[in-house]
Amino acid sequence: MSFFDQIQSRSESINSLLCVGLDPHQKELPADQWSASEESRCEAAYQFCKRIIDATAEHTVCYKPNAAFFEALGTKLGNVTLRRVIDAIPNDIPVLLDVKRGDIGSTAAAYAEACYEEKDGLNAGGVTLSPLMGWDSVSPFITGKYADKGAFVLCKTSNPGSNDILALNLQQQTVFEKIAGLANEWSSSAASDSPTSSTTPRLGLVVGATDPSSLSKARKAAGSKLWILAPGVGAQGGDLDAACRAGLNDEGTGMLIPVSRGISRATDPAAEAMKLKEGINAARKAVLDERGEKRDQPGDSIAPYQKEFLEFSLKEGVLKFGSFVLKSGRTSPYFFNAGLFSSGSALHKLGKAYAAAIMSSKELVDKDGNVTFDVVFGPAYKGISLGALVCSALYSDFGVETGFAYNRKEAKDHGEGGILVGSSMANKRVLVVDDVITAGTAIRESHTLLQKIEATPVGVAIALDRAEKRSLEDPLSAVQAVARDLEIPVVSIVALPQLQEYLKLSSEYDEDVLKLVTEYRSQYGV
Repeated sequence: MSFFDQIQSRSESINSLLCVGLDPHQKELPADQWSASEESRCEAAYQFCKRIIDATAEHTVCYKPNAAFFEALGTKLGNVTLRRVIDAIPNDIPVLLDVKRGDIGSTAAAYAEACYEEKDGLNAGGVTLSPLMGWDSVSPFITGKYADKGAFVLCKTSNPGSNDILALNLQQQTVFEKIAGLANEWSSSAASDSPTSSTTPRLGLVVGATDPSSLSKARKAAGSKLWILAPGVGAQGGDLDAACRAGLNDEGTGMLIPVSRGISRATDPAAEAMKLKEGINAARKAVLDERGEKRDQPGDSIAPYQKEFLEFSLKEGVLKFGSFVLKSGRTSPYFFNAGLFSSGSALHKLGKAYAAAIMSSKELVDKDGNVTFDVVFGPAYKGISLGALVCSALYSDFGVETGFAYNRKEAKDHGEGGILVGSSMANKRVLVVDDVITAGTAIRESHTLLQKIEATPVGVAIALDRAEKRSLEDPLSAVQAVARDLEIPVVSIVALPQLQEYLKLSSEYDEDVLKLVTEYRSQYGV
C-alpha cells in the first residue's frame, strides 16, 4: 500500500485528521539530562517521544518526527535515536519524516536512501521536501524502488517570511499556486515513470493554516485529490475553522492538521490528542454541513455534465476568474475563451458536453427521445470544428446519426464551388452550433443563409450563455434576443446561473470569487 493510501485508510479507520509531531526540542527535555551527556539527552528525547506515541496512537493519522531536533542531540546518537523513535511507532501508523530536503541527482538519491531504507536508513514512509530545484530534486523520493513512498512539498508555509518568495506573483498566479499545480503534474510523471497499483497522487502540499486565503488558493490549484499538511493551528495562532473551510476537499478529507507542542506540553497528552481530534472533526462537520446547506438552498441546479464541463474548462484555462474588461466596457469577474480548447482530450470532452446538453434539452429532443434536427451546421470559422465535434459525439455517446455541414467565408470558384460544404441542408431541419452569442450577428447570418436554401433552422447550441442584459436599459440578453427574433430555442452547456451554483458547491474557490460573480449577476444578469 502506498504512503498516501495508508494516510487515507488510517484517516478513515479512526475518523481523524490529526497528525502528531515529535519534536524533542531542548526546552522540552530536563535540563540536567540535556547537559549531562549525548547518551543522556538522547535517552531523554526517546522517552519524551515514546510517551507521546503511547498516549496518542489511537487518535493520530500519522506521526511527524522532525529530523533537525534529533540531529541536534549529537553526531553519534542523534540519528540512532530518531530510528529508535520510528521503530517505536506502531506498524499501522504512517511515519512522515520532516526533513525538508531539496537537492538533485546523486545527492537527492542519497537523501532518499537515508530516509527510506529499512536496514541502514530511517525507514520512513514519507518525507517533506523543498520543490524549488524542480522535478529532478523530487523524483528520487517517489519513483523507482521508492514508488510507494510519498512526499509533502513546501508550498505556502506558515512563517511570515514565506511571502518573500512563495507569494510572489508570476504572470497570472503566485509561486505557491504554481507549486500546487506542479505537484499534480509531478505525481502524474512519477506514475508514468514508475507505475504501481495505486492511483493516489504521490505528492501532497505543506500549506500553513495561518493563511486561509492562500490555503484556499492552493487547494484550488492542486485539486481535490492531493493531501495538504496544514501546520500552524494552536501555538502559531491558526484558526482551525477557517483552515478547514479553506483546505478540506469536497469529501471533508484531504488535509492533515499537525500539532506538536499543544500535545507535548499538555498535562495529559492522551486527553489533549482526543480533544484536538474531536475539535477537528467538529470543524470539518461544520464545513460539510455548511456546504450541504448551500446545496439544499433553492437555486439553479447543475447537472453532472455541466459540473464536468466547468471543471475541465478551468483546468484548460478556457474559463478564468479575475478581473476582465469586456468589449461592452463592463468589468467581468470571469472570462471564457473557447479558442483555448486546443488539445485532443479537451476537444473530445467539449464535444461530449455539447452532446449531453443537446440530449438533455426538451427543445431539441422530442418525447420519444429523438432529436428534432437532421443536420448539424457549423458557421465559419469557429463553428466548423465545433459542429464536427458535436456530430461525432452525438453518434458515439447517444447513437444519434445526423448530417454535418459548414460554410466558407468566401465562395469557391472551382471544384464543387459555392460556400456550403458537407451534408445537403435543403428541406432539412438544421441545428446551428457556435461557442457563444455576443451580439448574435453570426447566428442571424446563419439563419438567413439557411432560409435562402430552404432549410429550416430549429435551434442553436452554444457552450456558454453569459445570461446578462445587453444594456441596463435592455432587459434581454443576446441569447434571449436571438431566441425571440428568430423564434428558435438556444441551448447552452452552461449559463451564468450554473457557474454561480458551481462556485457555491465547490471547496476550491473562496467566498470572494462567489461574491464577485453573484454581484455581477445581480447587476447585469437577466
